[in-house]
Order: sequence, then C-alpha cells, then structure tokens
Amino acid sequence: MAPTSLDRIVALQRNPANIRNLCILAHVDHGKTTLADCLVASNGIISSRLAGKLRYLDSREDEQIRGITMKSSAISLHHRNGDQDYLLNLIDSPGHVDFSSEVSTAVRLCDGAIVVVDAVEGVCPQTQVVLRQAWLENIRPVLVINKIDRLILELKLSSQEAFIHLQKILEQVNAVTGSLFTSKVLEERAEKEKEKEEEDEKNEKEVETLTGDQVYDWSAGLEEADDSQLYFSPDQGNVVFASAIDGWGFSIQQFAHIYSQKMGIKAEVLLKTLWGDYYLNAKAKRIMKGAQAKGKKPLFVQLVLDNIWSLYDAVVTRRDKDKVEKVVSSLGVKLMSRDSRHSDPKVLLSAICSQWLPVSQAVLAMVCEKLPSPLDITEERVEKLMSVGARIFESLPEQTQELKRAFLRCGSEEDDPLIIFVSKMFVVDNKALPKNRQRPLTQEEIAQRRDLARQRHAEKLAADQMAAENPSAPPISGSMPQEGQPAEVSTAKMESLTLKDSKSQEEEEQQTFVAFARIYSGVVKKGQRVFVLGPKYDPAKGLSMLPGGCMASDCVPEVPHMSCCSMESLYLLMGRDLEELQQVPAGNVLGIGGLEECVLKSATLSTSPACPPFIPLNMEAMPIVRVAIEPKHPSDMPKLVRGMRLLNQADPCAEVLIQETGEHVLVTAGEVHLQRCLDDLRERFAKIEISASKPIIPFRETVVRPPKVDMVNEKLGHQHKVAIHRVKEEASQGRSSDTLQVDPSGLVTLTTPNRLASVSVRAAPLPQDVTSLLESSTELIRTLEQVNMSLREGRSVDVSPRTLEAIAGFKAQLESLLQGRRWRSAVEHIWAFGPRRYGPNILLNSVEGYQRPSVWQCLCRGGPPEAGAQTAFTRDLDNSIVSGFQLATLSGPMCEEPLMGVCFSLERWDVQSSAPPQHQDSVEEASVSHEAPADCKVEGSSETPAKAEGPVSGPSQARRRPEAPPPGCYGPVSGQLIAAMKEACRHAFQAQPQRLMAAMYTCEIMATAEVLGRVYGVLGKREGRVLHEEMKEGTDMFLIKAVLPVAESFGFADEIRKRTSGLASPQLVFSHWEVISSDPYWVPTTEEEYLHFGEKADSANQALKYTNAVRRRKGLYVEEKTVEHAEKQRTLGKNK
Repeated sequence: MAPTSLDRIVALQRNPANIRNLCILAHVDHGKTTLADCLVASNGIISSRLAGKLRYLDSREDEQIRGITMKSSAISLHHRNGDQDYLLNLIDSPGHVDFSSEVSTAVRLCDGAIVVVDAVEGVCPQTQVVLRQAWLENIRPVLVINKIDRLILELKLSSQEAFIHLQKILEQVNAVTGSLFTSKVLEERAEKEKEKEEEDEKNEKEVETLTGDQVYDWSAGLEEADDSQLYFSPDQGNVVFASAIDGWGFSIQQFAHIYSQKMGIKAEVLLKTLWGDYYLNAKAKRIMKGAQAKGKKPLFVQLVLDNIWSLYDAVVTRRDKDKVEKVVSSLGVKLMSRDSRHSDPKVLLSAICSQWLPVSQAVLAMVCEKLPSPLDITEERVEKLMSVGARIFESLPEQTQELKRAFLRCGSEEDDPLIIFVSKMFVVDNKALPKNRQRPLTQEEIAQRRDLARQRHAEKLAADQMAAENPSAPPISGSMPQEGQPAEVSTAKMESLTLKDSKSQEEEEQQTFVAFARIYSGVVKKGQRVFVLGPKYDPAKGLSMLPGGCMASDCVPEVPHMSCCSMESLYLLMGRDLEELQQVPAGNVLGIGGLEECVLKSATLSTSPACPPFIPLNMEAMPIVRVAIEPKHPSDMPKLVRGMRLLNQADPCAEVLIQETGEHVLVTAGEVHLQRCLDDLRERFAKIEISASKPIIPFRETVVRPPKVDMVNEKLGHQHKVAIHRVKEEASQGRSSDTLQVDPSGLVTLTTPNRLASVSVRAAPLPQDVTSLLESSTELIRTLEQVNMSLREGRSVDVSPRTLEAIAGFKAQLESLLQGRRWRSAVEHIWAFGPRRYGPNILLNSVEGYQRPSVWQCLCRGGPPEAGAQTAFTRDLDNSIVSGFQLATLSGPMCEEPLMGVCFSLERWDVQSSAPPQHQDSVEEASVSHEAPADCKVEGSSETPAKAEGPVSGPSQARRRPEAPPPGCYGPVSGQLIAAMKEACRHAFQAQPQRLMAAMYTCEIMATAEVLGRVYGVLGKREGRVLHEEMKEGTDMFLIKAVLPVAESFGFADEIRKRTSGLASPQLVFSHWEVISSDPYWVPTTEEEYLHFGEKADSANQALKYTNAVRRRKGLYVEEKTVEHAEKQRTLGKNK
C-alpha cells in the first residue's frame, strides 16, 4: 500500500465518527512495538519485510540498543474497512515498570486500547497494571494474544494443548477485568445503601434490620450490573490471535467467513461455535456440543489451529518443499523466488503468512469495529475528567456544567468552545521540525544550481590557464585582497562568515518542546490564543474575576493558576516525523508548539474560563531513586541548571530538587529510568560532562515498643531502663543537666536557656495500620490543614460536602484504629501532623486545661465560643510548639532522616512571665496581653480567665493589630521555644528503642526451573525475602514474588541476568516502608550475648551500616575506628 498523503489524513480528521484514538499496552517484551511495526507497514511507511526488526516507533538510540520502549510515541494511520475510511491515531507505550508514567500520558488521550499478552508468559504484573490504568480512565480494551509461534517452536505443544493453554490465558485476563468491575459495582452499591440509610428517617429497629439485610444484598448489585461488553471473548470479536514477528494474526470472524463458503454453514453459527466446547460430527455433518466429554477435537483446533501447526511443521520444522508448494497453491499465495530460496525458513513462513492472514488486517478491522470513536465518549468519563480534587460535578458552576454537552458533542464548529488536554511535553531537535527539514528541489532550482556550478568550474579553468601562461604573476585567490581594496575588508568578511557559522551551529543544537495533546471540543488554529489552566485553577473564582464573554486574546486581569499563550504551530505526529498543519478539528491527537513557557508537564487549554482543569494523571510508578548531580567543571553550573529544568519538563515522572545543602538532586522511578535521564542530561539538555553521586537511599526513623527478648532470645527486664540511662548520659555530655530531665517512664522535660518556658514531651510508636492510613491520606490531611489555616485567619472557606465526608471518614478510621487505654480520646486531642504538616507523625495535646481549637473544627462549624477569643501571645506560642514538632519530625536524631509512625505527646507546657532585663520587652508584652502579675506562672498557656483579660487585652489588641505582629511572635521566647520543642522531641525519641525503616521494592521474577536456585542466591545475598512462588500452568516458568530493600537493588537486575544467563528478568516496583529489626545502637550486655557475639560484637549490623552510610554522606560524625595492619605493628626502621 502506498503511503497516505497528508491531504488525505487532513480530510479524514474532519469526520470524528471514523476516528479511533488508541494505544498499545502490555508487559515489557510482549511484542507491542513489533505489532506497531506491522500496523505501520500496512500504510506503506516502512517495508513489511522490516516489520519487527526496524522498531520504527522506537526513535531513540538507547531504545534500539536496549530493545525496550522508553517513551510513548504516536502515529496516524489510514485504514479502509469495508466501504468506510478510518483514521487511527496509534500511540505505542512502554512496558517497563520504570516508564509506567508514559503509559498514563498515553491512556489519557485515548478512547480504546490494544492489550497485548504473550502466549507463553500469560498475564504478568505489568499486564495487570495497564488493565487497571485503562479501567481507571474508562477506556475500552481489546485483546491480542501474541507470540503463538512460541507455543509451536519453543514449548512444542500440540494444537489441542495450545487450545487449552489459550483458554487459560483468556480466563486470567478476564479474571483481572472482572475483579476491577466487581470492586466498582460493590463500591457504587455501598454508596447507594449509605444514601438510602440517610434518607430513611425511621425508628432504630427498622434501621437495624436494614443494615442487617445488607449482608445478603451485595450480590444483587452484581446480578443487576451489565457486564456483557466487559469480558474478552473471541466470539464477540474483541480477541485476535497473532504472531507479530511472523506477520500473521486472525480473529474468529475471518475463519468463520472462510469456512461458511467452503462448508455451507452459516457464518453466524460458525462464529458462535468456533470458540468453545463444540466439535464437528462428520457423519451427521452437524456441529455438536460436548467435545471435551466425548474426547473429540474442538472446532477451533480442527479448523484453525491444525492448519497453522501443519504450516509451521512443513516450513520450519521439516522444510518439506513439496508440502510447502501444495500449501502455497491451496492458499492462493504468490511467492517470490528469493523467499523460497532463502536459507532462513522464517523468511518463507513470513512471506506465506503475511499474505494468508495479515496481522494488520485482523487487528485494524477489530479496532474499527470494537473500539469507540470520540463521539462515543461516556457521560461518566466526562464528569470524572472535569471533577478535579474533592469537588463533585454537580458542585461546579452552571457554565462549567454546560461544557459537558460540548464534550459529548465533540463538535468542530466555530462557536464550539475549544478544550484541549496536554498530557506531556516532549523534545524535538530543531532540524527535525518541518520548517527546517530539507525539502526536495524544484526543476528551476536544480537548473540554477547547475548553471552556478558550471560558471565556477569555468572560472577555475581560466585561472589555472592564466597561471600556466604567466608563472611570475601572483596567484588569483578569493582570499587575497584585490588592488585598491584594503585587507581589512576581507578579514571582516571572514569574521562575519565564522560568526554566521557559529550562530547556525547554536541554532541547530537547540531543542524545541512540543506538547502531546488531544482536542476534546472545538477547532484549534495556528496562532490561536488560549487560556492555560493549572491543576489548582478554580472555574468559579475565574468566572467571578473575569468580565463576561472574556476571550484569551483580550487583555485579561490576573487570575490565580491561569495564564494565556498562543499556539505557534500545530503538528501531525507521524512517529519520528512531524507534519505541519494549519488547523485541527475535535477528536484528534496532535502536537502543539510554543507552549514551553506556559506548560510544565501537563495542562488543560481552553478558550472558555469556565472550563475546569482535568483530573491529574494516574501515575503508577513513584519516583524513589535519588542522585546528586554536579558538573565536572564548576563553570558549567548554569548549563546544568538549565539542562535539569528542561529534563524536568520533558519527563513526566522525573523530579528535580535543590536540597538545603545546595545539592541538585534528580529523583527517578528506577535504575533504567535514572540511566536514561543522565544520558539525556549529558547529550541533549545540558551538553556538558556531569558526575552523579551514588544513589541517595531514602530511609525513615521510627521507635518501637520495648522488645520482650534480647538478641539471643532471652527474656528482657531492663532494656528500657538501659536505653533511658544512655540518653541521660548523652544529654549530660551535650548540655547541663538542669535544662534536661528524663524520668524513668520516658518523659523528657526541657527548659529554654532563658528559663522562661519548659516543655515535657513523651514519644510512643503509632500502630502500623495508623501509619499506613496517614501515609495514604496525605492529600486529605493537606486539605484539612488548608481549611484550618483559613479558619484560624478568620477567612470564610467553602468546603464541598464530598471533602467533609472524606475528612469525617478519615477521622472515624483513626478512631477505630486507635483503640485501648493509652489511646483514649487521642483523635480529639490531635494538635498537628508532621513533617510538613501532612506527614505520618502526630502531635497530641495532653496539656491539662489547654482547650485549643481542634483540627477537626471544619466538621463542626459552630465551634466553642472561647476558641476564637484566645490571646495573641498564646496563639503565637501555639505556633512555636507546632514549628518545633515539624522540625523534629523532618530530621531525626539517628541520621537526620524524616520520622515515621511516631506520636509525640506534649504533657506539660509552662511559660514563666518573669525574666532577666535583656528580655524585658517581650515579657512586658506578655504581661499586658495576659493581664497577669509579673511573677505569676501560666500553666498550659490558656488558663487565664476570660473575665480578667477582657477590659485590658481587648483595647490593647485592637490598638496593636494594624501596626505589626506582636514582638512575642518573633522574639526570644518564641524562637527558644521552637528550639526547646525540637530538642525535647528528639530526646523523647531517643528515650525509646530506635529503629531505622528501609524503603522496599516488590520484586516479581519470572524464571525457569533450572535457574531457580541462582535467583534465590542473588536474593539472599541482597537481603531479599521471598514471599511466595508459583508455577505457571502449562509452562516451565516460575513466578517468584519477593521484597527487596531499595538500598540493595542497584545492579540487581544486571546481576540476576548474568547469573541466570538471561533466563530470569525482575520487575521492581516501590511497595512500602519496613522496619529493620536490628537495633543500630545495640551492644552486648548479658553474659549470653557476650558468649554468643564476642566482646567486640563485630558481626554485621545492617541498621548500623545503613545509618553510618547516611551520616557519612551528610557529613555528620560517624563513630568508627580505622585499623590498618592489625596483625603486627610495622616500624619504619625494619625492612619488610
């Protein structure tokens, strides 16, 4: 097929009913890019012989070297199905877990997906992930079971065994889809039941009976839900069996059509019976049920698989030329003589199969028939896209809700609002842009250049002839100055030429950012101005601040999280190439140039300020691997900063940070991702030599309950006291003992240096479930903190019912998890979360008589009347306590890493109002605001009665507020209280048994039985722990699931491949934080421990090793002895 012209594609773009936006999703190495090659070859863009070898959509050099896709890339294809022409915007996505963020960017722009599954490996971890991503984005998948040739040539299965194997794979895929569907139905069912409960205002007994019946009602929701279009089944036409590398693929429909003509059976009957437990009764010439029970060959095996197996047997296994000729003549296939003579039988096989059952024909026909067009976008998906944050669709402004119609209509009229979503920014070399690409010369230009060359040649011949006739004359050269012309002119010319050359070289080196986007409504035109809506943009606020009918081309007032920009160029994405367009209608995927200044990674563009920002992308991979980067030559630092800024924009998952130490840190999703980012920095963005540190491993610090047994499993009675004794010793060495007191129960009391305030803090470990809940609810805690801050500042804040419901649910979960005597009413006394006000640590207010505003005050708007009537001094010191807690949880005492799962309880907080003369100003302020005697003591900071402070503090407060914040807020009392609170928390932490927490990967390894022992060996060496292993049915492959510390994971994949000769490949995904059981400060104390571990106890302590490594990296003191030549002392005098 000849390549489709640009004009033809532009014409097809105008008909959204015949557009299909789809992506290819699969586990790594399941054949996505090979399949994409076959589809691209069907349009004549590449040769069908090179399909699978060229990997056309892998345009990066490192993708070709590694043999894996690292970025999602799009191409537009034309396909004629029946009498209809279709435009397919195909996006190929990576399968490696490190690049799953690229899958998220691709899935958002599509309406359907081709899920590719390896026929041997079946459903793998990443297959489940991509199916879940497709489900979350509400896009419809179709299935391609690829690499069926491996069942014939590698596993050597018979056609009957292969049929059973394929059925199992189909069941596995449907099980994943079914579990996603079930969870959604049950969730919706639970919500309906909850609403019904709230609506029903009946007596308690009736409510009880209702809730009792719910147990039996769950299945009713599943029975009522329609799942007819949910599952993959060949008879529904949403499954294709293929071998992309050999170029063949088929659906049941093709064989039903072939055999209906040969056997005279209706195609509809064959379609229903070709897949399933049916067989052909030759005597009765009827299709019967019960092939398995009667030991008969199923119809699919007899009519489909046997033919393919016999073809492979003749061409590849036996190389029987006579049989091949018979097969070729019976199929009506035309072979070229070079194919039949080729030494590799796969070439002949591919030539036969690509004509008999072309894979592109089967897959593209399925895509056109089964995947939805942009016009078929569901209301549910539109509402989900528009409901950003905790807002529900109904709570959005009316003008915003009206945009839903524009989405569903997918109109391309002039008055339709323009709505575009940019899922990522990618980099293109300037010379690859259409305007800079070398274009073919016209006939006139060719003639002009020919004449110019002839003229030059004639001049050169004349100059040579003149030189031969008159050898004494000076040589004529363009570089020599002529008579009467100064030499300066020629040098000036040379300088300008070199400047031009260097300038053009710089221009060539420049990169251009192109936005990867899709139009949901309206027509986008080149040079058009649009609003760029950030993820925090609020359409209600935007509409209130902008005048009615405001356009992006007008001079608009400044609105938070909204900017304007013009789309300088529009591109059709054609894999490695871009084609320039003047305008693009709705429903299409396109590239947009000129947005690099306004869009960082993703954004929503619209001509209507009522348009809300789309919900953020579902990122499956979490960036966890950190490296510090610096240039080899310090003078290149500006280039590095610029390069890292560009890398941050070009990669959807990478993060760039500048730490407090001034280090430039790059955070990536894994080892392969890190290597790609570093290569990009060196070769594309910074173009300088850089040096990267060893990966910075994140750890967390925590406390645990005192262990019951020691290191040799002997019962312990005094470890807790020993720990406190050690803290006392350290404290007495570091500071005077009169400012720090530690009692045997673990309560730490610290007094500020100016003796004005003292705090008593106790640390305790949080239950594991509570820590997990706090970690998973960071966004909700952040929202809660923002609401509380607004309430504290006296601003009115409008919180959606859904957010309030989520906060109430979070509070109820905390209450259910924090049970027991020690946690009684702890949830009500939560003062703050930390670090950064939303972390997995809690500060409790256990100060007697201090009634401060609750963190849950947004749940009960009518709070206590005295909550707002607190004095400024008290409120400021309240902030100082929280700030001290935040600092303490941000860097712990073990190795300055953040704390996790620790609860600090403030049990006493005394503020003295008498002070030495140097602190007189702040104390005067305090005594005025409290209206208390100079030598009195205020316990809990809020015990002063409201009656006493009324007449004096009211006017003074009113008088002071407009001028400046009170001196106590930023004075010595406040600052020293922050420091005291921080130190008290650190000492309270050290008074408990301390532990280090390591980040853990979940590791999924597929390996054959013969290399299983080596896999276990590598895991054991790297502190890994196997959770379970299972053998995949029908294969000799084992699936091993293990956990591995991130600190031990570097080089793990390479080592496993080397040790197993490439037969095992691991997939690493960040999973959780895990406490390292060993105590980093443990020393032998009992006789049994001395006997077991020796006096030095120098056996490897994993926690201490990690702690010292982090301290060494941060430049902190590490207690270690360096011993050289321990056997004997060497002296300089003696010869060795």
